[in-house]
Amino acid sequence: MEQLVGKVTHYFGNIGVAAVQLTGPLAVGDQIHVKGHTTDFGQAVDSLEVEHQKVSQAGPGDDVAFKVTDKARTGDQVFRVGE
Repeated sequence: MEQLVGKVTHYFGNIGVAAVQLTGPLAVGDQIHVKGHTTDFGQAVDSLEVEHQKVSQAGPGDDVAFKVTDKARTGDQVFRVGE
């Protein structure tokens, strides 16, 4: 089961980091699925940052950043994969 937890607002290609505005909870260790028109990949969240500070979890309304294993695009949806 997948739960929509946010949308990509920016992708920093030079460092492979996506900025995401959250609409749901997200924590380090969560499995996510990033999906868009030409984007479709899954990965684990290794670290989360809110305003350049490392955090272990974040919730709705937070703007977070984390490393991604593939290119993400503005507008891509981020889903948390769970049971």
